[in-house]
Amino acid sequence: MTKQKNWYALYTKPRWEKKVHELLLQKGWQSYCPLNKVRKKWSDRYKVVEEPLFKSYVFVRVTDEDRADVRFVDGVVNFVYWLGKPAQVKEIEIERIKRFLNEFEDVEVEQLPEPKPGDQVIITSGVFMEQQGRILSADKKRVEVLIESLGCKLVATLDKEKVVVK
Repeated sequence: MTKQKNWYALYTKPRWEKKVHELLLQKGWQSYCPLNKVRKKWSDRYKVVEEPLFKSYVFVRVTDEDRADVRFVDGVVNFVYWLGKPAQVKEIEIERIKRFLNEFEDVEVEQLPEPKPGDQVIITSGVFMEQQGRILSADKKRVEVLIESLGCKLVATLDKEKVVVK
């Protein structure tokens, strides 16, 4: 019986992304370091170089049992944690990144906008998971969301990480 393997995000030492990727592959684990083709100017010419798309991040696909060993690979700082657990990345998201990088060069990574009052959002976890709502107020760590379902209004105060802007 094959054990379930999941993709996880790893945080690496600065500028160690490619080296960590190679070390993970040498240990027999499936690894992915998205590389962005960037046009750089030298004093006498332009050259296309491959740089990691996500600075200090690499993805690894391992079983739960292998996670402890992954942390001891040179250059690995730790797993990226989300809500107290190592952050799992969906296979479809890894495939989307690969397809996107195959089609485009010189890609930029931008942070999602901060939720602000009036934004329509989808709650991503907790009791109200997958419910849609509208932000009533937002500060540095929390948002207050109005949820209009079942013909009534519920107001929930949530951590910002638990909502995505539609």
